[in-house]
Amino acid sequence: MRTLKKTEEYRAETEREAKEYIEEVKEEGKTKGFYLSAYSITHKEKKAKGEVIDECFVVKLVKTYSPIWDI
Repeated sequence: MRTLKKTEEYRAETEREAKEYIEEVKEEGKTKGFYLSAYSITHKEKKAKGEVIDECFVVKLVKTYSPIWDI
């Protein structure tokens, strides 16, 4: 059996931190045998009584290691 792809999610405090992390993972993939087939950044807010009490950015990565079929 072999790994085809993995989906991972991370919390970042700023949008800049999220974007920098995506670029780091893209570079890391070149040496670790995967590529990012999809990624996204989603802004999240936690509210209490209509006021924002916390916020963050969720980074979602899909790392693809191998296609289903060998070519």
